Amino acid sequence: MIMSNAITIFTVCDNHFTVLLAALIKSIEVNHHSDEHVNLYIVGDKLTPANKKNLEKCAESEKFSFFWIEIKDVIKDKSSLPLDGSSFPLIVYIRLFFPLFLPPEIDKVIYLDVDMIVRKDISVLWQTDLGDKIIAGVPDRSEKVSCSWGGIANYAELGIDPDSKYFNSGLLMMSRRKWVASNITEKIIDCIAANKKYANFPDQYGLNVVFANQWMELDRRWNSYSMIETEDPYLIHFIGIKPIFTSYSYVEKYKTEFYRYLEMTPWAGYKPIGNYVRLLKKVQNKVFKKGYRLISSVTRILSSK
Repeated sequence: MIMSNAITIFTVCDNHFTVLLAALIKSIEVNHHSDEHVNLYIVGDKLTPANKKNLEKCAESEKFSFFWIEIKDVIKDKSSLPLDGSSFPLIVYIRLFFPLFLPPEIDKVIYLDVDMIVRKDISVLWQTDLGDKIIAGVPDRSEKVSCSWGGIANYAELGIDPDSKYFNSGLLMMSRRKWVASNITEKIIDCIAANKKYANFPDQYGLNVVFANQWMELDRRWNSYSMIETEDPYLIHFIGIKPIFTSYSYVEKYKTEFYRYLEMTPWAGYKPIGNYVRLLKKVQNKVFKKGYRLISSVTRILSSK
């Protein structure tokens, strides 16, 4: 059901990370105590019917409604996306196209990466007033755009102040109407395409360039990172190595909490898998992008003849 007063959340997932999404959904449900219904939109990359069915079992239907969208119905041709050199899958760009698959009557929306667990009632975040801002988020570990390892490498060339804060794109609150009115999707895609060699974190790079000094900063506890122990975190973000891998070596109690939620889902009894799976996935993503770049180059050559 689509209700005007419902909390609207969306995420993007493939079959590889459904186990992460299961724990996220359960954590939201367990800690959501107010009366708002939750509408969860899941953009899937060929999710199997079995995985969809099991994900729906992670939350009570009285509190949650699930809406399924296929990536191919949002982006017809993935080769039209900026083919950066990172190991991130092309599905990271889908969050930029959320106005295409959300009902037009919905304005405010929360985006969550699947590698998270929520520890506080999501309604507290939902009640945040964006004011005149289009987007809200939490500073990344790199803190500023001038960070040498995680900011905007060409910030000076782009005319961005070096002390400008740099936010993480894993948790975002956005206004759909303002986003569409300002043509944000096209601006970000164009930005990444024009600066691909600097876009190590592609969508995050584009978001931070387009919204430089124009975003709302949320309480940092809404995006606490798994490698740093935080006092009373509202949300744990498992950036880097995920707790589903045997090589996870960050704050152990966060991993324990992740599995506590997972035990309440159809993935109960899940055991961490070897790190080779994670590395293989990164290699596959890079090969996939190189293949698309090659096809695009050949197509351009042939069309010019």
